[in-house]
Amino acid sequence: MMEKIGMQAEPNSRLKVLHIGKFYPPHAGGMETHLETLCRELRKTMDVRVLVANDKRRDEDSIIDGVNVSRLAINFHIAGAPVCTSMAWKLRRSTADIVHVHLPNPAGIIAVMASGYKGKLIATWHSDVVRQRRLARIFAPIQRRFLRKCSAIIATSPNYVESSPDLALFRDRCEVIPFGISVDQYRRVDSDAVKAIRDRYPGPLLLAVGRLVYYKGFEYLIRAMKEINATLLMIGEGPLRHSLEQEARSAGVADRVKFLGALSGITPYYHACDAFVLSSVSRSEAFGIVQLEAMACGKPVVNTSLRSGVPFVSLDGVTGLTVVPRDSAEMAKALNRLLEDDELRKRYGDSALHRVRTEFTADAMAKRTLDVYQQIVNAGLRCRDVDEQVGKSAELSSAAI
Repeated sequence: MMEKIGMQAEPNSRLKVLHIGKFYPPHAGGMETHLETLCRELRKTMDVRVLVANDKRRDEDSIIDGVNVSRLAINFHIAGAPVCTSMAWKLRRSTADIVHVHLPNPAGIIAVMASGYKGKLIATWHSDVVRQRRLARIFAPIQRRFLRKCSAIIATSPNYVESSPDLALFRDRCEVIPFGISVDQYRRVDSDAVKAIRDRYPGPLLLAVGRLVYYKGFEYLIRAMKEINATLLMIGEGPLRHSLEQEARSAGVADRVKFLGALSGITPYYHACDAFVLSSVSRSEAFGIVQLEAMACGKPVVNTSLRSGVPFVSLDGVTGLTVVPRDSAEMAKALNRLLEDDELRKRYGDSALHRVRTEFTADAMAKRTLDVYQQIVNAGLRCRDVDEQVGKSAELSSAAI
């Protein structure tokens, strides 16, 4: 049986925070990567626990990099989202100082609401629900009720706060904390592995990383390759692989578009490429952490002008080039401009590394998150002190009477 989650906070004790996500690595995904990075940093100064769904049909508890992770058995799915009926019970037993929920996560919201949890709530808004808008409208009243209970809502970019209809009613409690990564992790690289990649594939090399799903816009990138004399390496797996391979054959570029599947240890590929491409076409791509990874390796980025955090991460004309989504011709033009200008690539790459080091580190993300936690806890303590003073005044007044 899993041990009781969290303990009652005592004076001078470490803050105890329970994070609720969908899954946790090694399960792949942007939310999962962020959750792992954040919790790994936060556990240095507080007690951190995680509640997520399990890929297997049983509960599993483990400690990963000092973080207590409880993976719960999935009972069923709703619109592809995992539902763990035991999550509400686990939450009911929690005495964590703060419960931090990562959204979108309807099952997580329902678990919190059903648990009767009375402590402090925080949400991180990873993305609006873009594709399943009908279900989102049905769930919206429950989600709004949950967000009203949150002391703070963390958004990952100012762009998303301004453009999200879901956050429109809650902008007064939104805090912008961009995602961060461990930059040093991407600076350490096996030079022999980088050379092996460059020797294996004819250059120049372009790199794209992500699940092969609709919002990544990979078909437009593949079509752009008709006008680019380079090799495109695509790392990732997903339901669109067959159709994208067919797209490459139809475009006559199958010999220059290499589908490498899901790989671990992809840092050498970032270092081996000449430029990184994020061709996303939907606000489902709310941030694009892979941009940070490429930028940490000193690579320029070509991304798209989505109404999300994507162009906020890599800045047009500073760390790379930004093009209109779904425009293969403009994407080809931008990539050719980079590939034909060594000095421009180096200038953008150097600026990309500087931007990550100053704005998007895991340490900065954790410190900003901790600041939000402390503000919320201190506000609660002040309210409690006021209540106690009011109570004592009332007792004195009664005694005088």
